[in-house]
Amino acid sequence: MSAMNETVCVTGGSGFIGSWLVRLLLDRGYTVHATVQNLQDDAETKHLEALEGAPERLRLFQLNLLDPASIVAALRGATGVFHLASPCIVDRVHDPEAQLLEPAVKGTLNVLRAAHDGGARRVVVTSSISAIMPSPGWPTDVVKDENCWTDLEHCRENGIWYPASKTMAEKQAWDFAKENGLDLVVVNPGTVMGPIIPPSINASMLMLLRLLQGCTEHYEDFYMGSVHVKDVALAHILLYENPSASGRHLCVESIIHFSDFASKVAELYPEYNVPKFPKDTQPGLLRAQYPSKKLINLGLQFVPIEQIIKDAVESLKSKGHIS
Repeated sequence: MSAMNETVCVTGGSGFIGSWLVRLLLDRGYTVHATVQNLQDDAETKHLEALEGAPERLRLFQLNLLDPASIVAALRGATGVFHLASPCIVDRVHDPEAQLLEPAVKGTLNVLRAAHDGGARRVVVTSSISAIMPSPGWPTDVVKDENCWTDLEHCRENGIWYPASKTMAEKQAWDFAKENGLDLVVVNPGTVMGPIIPPSINASMLMLLRLLQGCTEHYEDFYMGSVHVKDVALAHILLYENPSASGRHLCVESIIHFSDFASKVAELYPEYNVPKFPKDTQPGLLRAQYPSKKLINLGLQFVPIEQIIKDAVESLKSKGHIS
């Protein structure tokens, strides 16, 4: 089936990655069902409706991850599903179960069940680097890759709930796919940055914004490397369109410490008050160039870190988030 005759669904279509994915799918000729939390909220819909091809081939649906009926409605007629919708709260977690765990885990299973029952030929799930680390038990002399999983017990003991939610959701997804014969592939992006399509900014871009404003937090449990938002969207499409793709797919330009990233930001933008950090801000994390071998072998050429930073900072400036 060619893209011109194919309908796919993108949950979380109004978000940072989701908006880019909807844009690229429309560019390729797909008809797209994109889900938002509130159809009456212009901040969720207007930027999607303004995309090229949207008037002809974009339909918006209101979705509640804990309401299976709303999911079934959005997926109806879709031969492929991209599941991005999941809460991303790195701090200020007051009720882990309600804020993160239930919508991430139960929501993912609800989407997979609807995709299976609706006959979708492939599902691409957006997991995270946070399902790979923190992983203190991983050998210190081995570069982290798709075989590495976040240590859930470590997360529970230390109240690190976002990685716990992403890890639990991904593991449940694999179990469901195996039990039900669902064709599933997974993307594990790092810190996603670049040009902003929605009116709001995501947690990763907020991380950069705080750094530019002088914040000294170095996100020990959340950082493993950056990646351009367009590359993440392209990775989803590559995995959907390549039948040979299987398993998890690490999606970062390189594996570096937050200190390396901050130093590069300071070098490119000396006019900002970017703090200096100790050299090794992510204990036990081995640096690596071109670690996302599976995606590179599928043809993805990653935007280099300098361009990621430039595109991200210039977008923050043009959108008025920083002067």
